[in-house]
Amino acid sequence: MIPDRIRWAVDVVDPRADERLLEIGCGPGVAAALVCERLTTGRLTAVDRSPVAVERTRRRNAAHLGSGRLEVVQSELDTLAVDDFDKAFSVDVNVFWTTDAARELAVLHGALRPGGRLYVLYGGGPTGEDRVTRTIADSLAGHGFVEVERIGSPHGMGVVARR
Repeated sequence: MIPDRIRWAVDVVDPRADERLLEIGCGPGVAAALVCERLTTGRLTAVDRSPVAVERTRRRNAAHLGSGRLEVVQSELDTLAVDDFDKAFSVDVNVFWTTDAARELAVLHGALRPGGRLYVLYGGGPTGEDRVTRTIADSLAGHGFVEVERIGSPHGMGVVARR
């Protein structure tokens, strides 16, 4: 069963068939599977700092790895060296609202091509939407992102911005 928040997040990101996407905090690979189903010539790079999460993503998505649509990387976000992505997204990754995340946002700014979109998304939970999304929106605007927009629905909340 796929959680509603993950379906919602992938629908918000709306991966196009030919896009290069970066997922931060891929966990067990549920979102990666949904994204890769939409790709033809595009590619997803899924990143997690946890070796267990990376292994779970690889197992769940063996066919997508084999097709070349998916790459899975074990790395901390603040040390990741990637570039030229159309979109980057995260689902339920707390670093963006619990810390300044300056290093992480610098990496993401550099990872996105000019005009690329960043989606920092969360499922509904005990923390107030306004508290989370306002903090993230302010941080993104302060780290060079533009067109910063707070979004929400019954399935989740988040912030979308453009490099």
